[in-house]
Amino acid sequence: MNNYFLERTKVDINQIFYDEEIKSKMSQFLLEYQFKNDLLQYNLPVANKLLLHGATGCGKTYTAKAIATHFNMKLVVINLSGIISSKLGETAKNLEALFKEVQYEASVLFLDEFDSLGQIRDYDNNDNSEMKRVVNAIIQLMDYFPQKSILIAATNQIQMIDQALRRRFDLELEFKLPNSEILNQYYDYLLAQYPTEFATVNRQYNISFAEAQQLVFQSIKNNII
Repeated sequence: MNNYFLERTKVDINQIFYDEEIKSKMSQFLLEYQFKNDLLQYNLPVANKLLLHGATGCGKTYTAKAIATHFNMKLVVINLSGIISSKLGETAKNLEALFKEVQYEASVLFLDEFDSLGQIRDYDNNDNSEMKRVVNAIIQLMDYFPQKSILIAATNQIQMIDQALRRRFDLELEFKLPNSEILNQYYDYLLAQYPTEFATVNRQYNISFAEAQQLVFQSIKNNII
């Protein structure tokens, strides 16, 4: 069953450009998890389940990579489209098998496109009984998720996530298009890697980090050529 892969890309958390709200929440999360054993001695809850939502290309996947890098943990990326099965009962069993991956070794489990599993459904409709079972299975798996590991789910469509699923997460982070100040910082960071004579770009705004990166790469290549 090839429904997941290990992501080995290293990302420095300090090289991700967050707005002040996300930066504050991320700092708190990283500190809590760093000192989780001290907190658990006093039966204090430690956040280890994060829901990332918002615009495409604004840092959700990079955040999962950076958290895994920060704690030197294995990052298990789930191929959700490969898990969803038309055969009755297979989807829930596939999920259970994947969650077992983080039971034995401290890892970051990253569920991308989470809305494909956690969609709002009319549970009175028998045609959707399989998805109801899947949602219930995820809820149970999340309730017993090991404290030593971290669960991260990401979606571009937060409104499609079942409320019972959302309540299982300790923290929600909303990723918006970066403002001009943050985008300028990102442009400066990218351009600093190249010789001055090539590092000119017609900066665009109200776009995602991914779009800005693509713009810089294309401009640098054109300048060199």
